[in-house]
Amino acid sequence: MRIPKNDIPTALDVPGAVARQLGDFGDASKHGPLAAEYLSLGAGTDIAPLLQGLEDDACQSPHWGYVISGLVVVTYTDGTTESCTTNDLFYWPAGHSVRVIDDAELVLFSPEVEHAAVFDHMKVKLGV
Repeated sequence: MRIPKNDIPTALDVPGAVARQLGDFGDASKHGPLAAEYLSLGAGTDIAPLLQGLEDDACQSPHWGYVISGLVVVTYTDGTTESCTTNDLFYWPAGHSVRVIDDAELVLFSPEVEHAAVFDHMKVKLGV
């Protein structure tokens, strides 16, 4: 699920301040502490090969975040895809992979334990 900044409903609009809010944007209640993450990803990056061996060969951590710049395509285990681009907020449920089309800068908030397990798996695949 993703939404461009200007499509987020305005909750408050006064001189000097605009607050936008979208409810029901994923559920973090079953997860422990969240990690804050800043990703810089080059065009052509495709993490799918690094996810092989995980459940459904996919990232099993949900993410909430914001695309500062760039374009990424998210592929879900059901075969659907969505493009997330500059100024999009997003929620990626567990069961996805990411491919970078244009150099991208992203901010993510992810369950710390689940995403650390994915990073550990990717490091083994990379041999680092």
